[in-house]
Amino acid sequence: MKKKILIVLVLVLGMIEEIAKADFVFGTPTEVPNVNSSSHEHNPSISADGLSLYFISTRPGGVGGRDIWITTRETTDDDWGEPVNLGPTFNTPVGEYGVSISSDGLSLYFDTRQSGASGAVDDLWVATRTTTDDDWSNPISLGPTVNSSADECYPSVSSDGLAVYFCSNRSGGIGTYDLWVTTRATTGDDWATPVNLGPTVNSSGGEADPGISADGLMLFFASGTRPGYGDGDIWMTMRATTNDDWGEPVNLGIPVNSAAWETCPNVSADGSCLFFVVSQSARHSGGDIWQAPIIPIVDFNANGIVDAADMCVMVDYWSMDEPLCDIGPMPWGDGIVDVEDLIVLSEHLFEKVNDPTLITHWALDEKEGMFAIDSAGDNDAVVLGGIEWQPAGGQIDGALKLDGVSGYAIAGEVLNPADGPFSVLAWIKGGASGQVVVSQQNAANWLAIDAEGNLMTELKGPGRSTGPLFSEKVITDGQWHRIGFVWDGSNRILCVDGVVVAEDTQPSLESSQMGLFIGTGKAMEPGTFFSGVIDDIRIYNRVVHP
Repeated sequence: MKKKILIVLVLVLGMIEEIAKADFVFGTPTEVPNVNSSSHEHNPSISADGLSLYFISTRPGGVGGRDIWITTRETTDDDWGEPVNLGPTFNTPVGEYGVSISSDGLSLYFDTRQSGASGAVDDLWVATRTTTDDDWSNPISLGPTVNSSADECYPSVSSDGLAVYFCSNRSGGIGTYDLWVTTRATTGDDWATPVNLGPTVNSSGGEADPGISADGLMLFFASGTRPGYGDGDIWMTMRATTNDDWGEPVNLGIPVNSAAWETCPNVSADGSCLFFVVSQSARHSGGDIWQAPIIPIVDFNANGIVDAADMCVMVDYWSMDEPLCDIGPMPWGDGIVDVEDLIVLSEHLFEKVNDPTLITHWALDEKEGMFAIDSAGDNDAVVLGGIEWQPAGGQIDGALKLDGVSGYAIAGEVLNPADGPFSVLAWIKGGASGQVVVSQQNAANWLAIDAEGNLMTELKGPGRSTGPLFSEKVITDGQWHRIGFVWDGSNRILCVDGVVVAEDTQPSLESSQMGLFIGTGKAMEPGTFFSGVIDDIRIYNRVVHP
C-alpha cells in the first residue's frame, strides 16, 4: 500500500521529531523548465521580483568547470529564457560554487577560489552595480574578517543586506561544516566577525547550503548526516523574530526530500516557492534544479471548502499567536493573526480545497458496489455485510447506511497513531450505545459511543495508567453530527459539530500499524456494529481546528 506522508511545518517519521501545530505544506516538486541541462546545475538564487534566476552550472560554454549563469523571464507566468553565462567578471577557470542575489538586485554574493583568496580554499566575494541596468563591478573579497584559511562558501544574503549566512569548516565550529552568519549595522559598514549558529542548528556531522527567507524568520539548509530519507535532505529552522534564537531544525520530508540527495534550498521572496537541487548520485554530481510550491493551510476546520466558518476561526484568534491561522504574509506567518492573514484567507474564500494533508477521504458517495473509494489516496475500503448506499441521503451528497448487525467496511493501514499529530473526522446520524464509527483492527476504537450515547475514544497512551477519553456530548439523538478526534502530539481532543467536548494530556499514543474498520469495533464484537448513516470520513496528518 502506498503511503502519503507530507510535511506540515514538521515531519513525523522514524527518528525525526514532531511539533504539533501546522500552517503550511509543500506541494509536489517539479523540475524548473528550460534551466536544466545534461550537465550539473546547482545552487539556485531567485531574485526578489521572481524574474531572474542565478545558478551554478557545469554546462558547456562557460569560463571554468563551474560557472555562474542567469536565466530571466518577462513575468512570473512566463517560461525561463535561455541561460546566459555571467562571463569572466565573475567566473574563473578554478570554478564557483555558490551564488546569492540581494533583494534590490544590486549585489551578487558568491564563493570562488579566484586570485586573491586566502589560500587554496573557497572565499566569499561580492560584486555590485548602481542599477539593475548597469554592468557589474569587479568582485571584491569580503575580507579577512569574514574569510579565513578554511572554506567559506554557499552564501545567502538577507533581504535587508545586513546579514550573510554561509557554511564553513573554519575553527570554532561544531561539525565538519557549520552554518555561520556575518552581520553589519548598515550597508555602508564592514562585515563583523562571523558567528556560529550554535548547537541547536549545527550538528557534529555537518550542515551546508543555507537559504534565508525574505522575512528572516525561516532558514533552510542541507544536511547529509542527520537522520532523514536519502544521502542528503533539506531541513528548516524557524524563529519568532529576527532577534530570537533559531529553533530546533525539522526535516522537510516527503515530497521535497527523497532517497536522492536534496540540497541548496532557496525560497522566493513572497514565500510561495522553494527552489532546490536534486542529485541522484552526490551533492556535486549530476544535479538539477527543482521547485516546490509552499501552500498555506486555509481550510482550518477541514470541511473541504474555505468559507465563513474558517473566517470565524481566524476571528477567534485575532491579535493572537496562533500558528494555524497565522498564514501571512509568508505561508508560515509573522507571529500574529491580523489583516495580513485575512488577506491570504480572502484570496481563497469559497474555493474548494485540495488539502495535501488530507491522507484519506472516504466520501461514501457511491451508488452501488462493494468499494468505498479513497479520493485522497489509494486506500479504497471494501464494504461488506448489511449495508445500503444512500446516493442522496448524506450530509454531503451520498452516504453509507449500516444495519448495526453485520454491515461494515475494511481498509488498509492509514497511519500509526504513535507517529505524531493527526485528525479523524466523520459525519454520522443514528447509532447506539457501545457502537463504533471508526476503529483500528485489534488496537483501539478511534471514534465510538459510550454507554450513555456520548462520543468517546479508546486511543490512549501506553501503560496501564491511561484509559479512554469520554465526553458528555450525546451523538445518538438521530440528528447529523460531525464528530472528530484530534491528536496534537500532547493532547487528545474530542469534538462534535465544531466544538471541543473533551480534552486531556497524554505522553504519547500507543503504536499500531493495523488497518481500519468503518462501522464496527476493533475486534468486530457483536454490539459494536454501527446502526445508522456514516458520511464523509476524513483523516489528516495534521491538527485540524475543531
